[in-house]
Amino acid sequence: MTQEHPIIPPPELVHQWHKEACKDPCNKSTFFESKTLKHIATQAARWGADQELEACCKWVAEATPWAGENWVAEKLRKHRRPKPPSLKEQALEALAEMAGCMSAGFVPMSRDLGTIRRALEKLDD
Repeated sequence: MTQEHPIIPPPELVHQWHKEACKDPCNKSTFFESKTLKHIATQAARWGADQELEACCKWVAEATPWAGENWVAEKLRKHRRPKPPSLKEQALEALAEMAGCMSAGFVPMSRDLGTIRRALEKLDD
């Protein structure tokens, strides 16, 4: 049977995702467990979104050769697949928030202090 839609994951990937979600992937009944289906659906959605993003980056690069392929595509990827802030970035943000709170006479939040403590604990002595 041929796959008609271009963003249907290959059966090998679906099988791989099934193996990741199940202790016994050979047991066909585990495929229909809620946890397994959720994992497979999530992976399939991510895979499809990645395929679409790459197609968009390719199209943008071809449509805007004057803008520089790497710059436009990387900017698009950065905004569509943002990375979570590092612990250092979180600690610096918490310090900035604390400075603003303290200058207004408020007590810093324990969440901010915890973030800063975790960042400091990562530093070498």
